[in-house]
Parts: sequence; structure tokens; C-alpha cells
Amino acid sequence: MGLRFIGRDPECSGKNCPAVWLDEETGDVVIQGWEITDAAELSVLGPVAPNEKIVRLPAGMRSLIQEAFSDGGTNV
Repeated sequence: MGLRFIGRDPECSGKNCPAVWLDEETGDVVIQGWEITDAAELSVLGPVAPNEKIVRLPAGMRSLIQEAFSDGGTNV
């Protein structure tokens, strides 16, 4: 799997920041974010399989996500 780093939350100053990668072989987007654990939020989002996590990304990362999908569509 060839993951290409797209970027991280521009507002984050630490090492453990929400981030986006692109799998250049499949076009999949890989996302690191803050896990949502609030029961009320999860109940609105629906069932989550044991091998899934729902994450939250800051609004400031929209352009990074768009870049990953745009690159994925043209390189795969």
C-alpha cells in the first residue's frame, strides 16, 4: 500500500493531529481524526461495526480532503 501524505490540520501544533493520506494504489482516502465516543452523537450516526471508528475532523481540513479525493480520481 503506497500511502501519500496529503496534510494535517493546519490549526494543530502537536504531533498527534488529524491528518489525511491517499492510497495511491486504490484511490482510498485514509483519515486520522478524533474518535467520536459520545453516545448521543453515535446514536444519530447509526450502527458502527466492530472494525469501524467514526472520527471528527476540523472544518479547516476541508481543502485537504478535497485534494485527496481530487488526486485519487486522477491518479488511479
